[in-house]
Amino acid sequence: MVGISLTVNGVSTTAEVEGRTLLVEFLRDTLGLTGTHVGCDTSQCGACTVHVDGMAIKSCTVFVGELDGAGVVTIEALSERHGGLTPLQKAFQDHHGLQCGYCTPGMIMSLTALIEDNAKPSEAEIRRHLEGNICRCTGYVNIVKAALAATGQLDSAMSASHDTSRWGT
Repeated sequence: MVGISLTVNGVSTTAEVEGRTLLVEFLRDTLGLTGTHVGCDTSQCGACTVHVDGMAIKSCTVFVGELDGAGVVTIEALSERHGGLTPLQKAFQDHHGLQCGYCTPGMIMSLTALIEDNAKPSEAEIRRHLEGNICRCTGYVNIVKAALAATGQLDSAMSASHDTSRWGT
C-alpha cells in the first residue's frame, strides 16, 4: 500500500492505495467520480481523459500512487466551476456533438485543454488534437462543429468550408 495526498476537483484527498491502482480506478471506485469512463484499458480511446496539473492525460495509463501532491480535474468539476454547463459542454449539446455519450467526457476534457492553451484553434488543430480520442457514433463532424462554436468561430469556419470560390464556381 502507498499513501497518497492529492487534490481532486478542488478537494484535498488522502488515501492508501495499492501500487498498481490506476488513476481511473481510483476516481471511479474510490471517489465515486464515474464521469471518467473506461473505454479500452489500453490508452487508445481517450474516454478516460482528465487533467493532471493542467495537462490532459489518459487516466488509464498512470498509477495514482505516482500522483502524490498532484491536482486532478475531472469532467464533474467543469460545470461546478462555471455554475452550469461550460461553453464547450453547451456547444456539444446545441450542435449534437454526442450520440451515445460514452466518449463525451474524454472529448470535453481533451478539447478543454486545447482551448485553454489556444483560445481560437483552427478546425485542423481541433481534429489533430482529437486524434487520441475515439468516437464510434458521431463521425466527429458535430464534435468539431461544437468546438468551433464554443470558441466563437463556427460561422466563419462554416463560411470558409462552403466558399465556392476556391472551386472556381
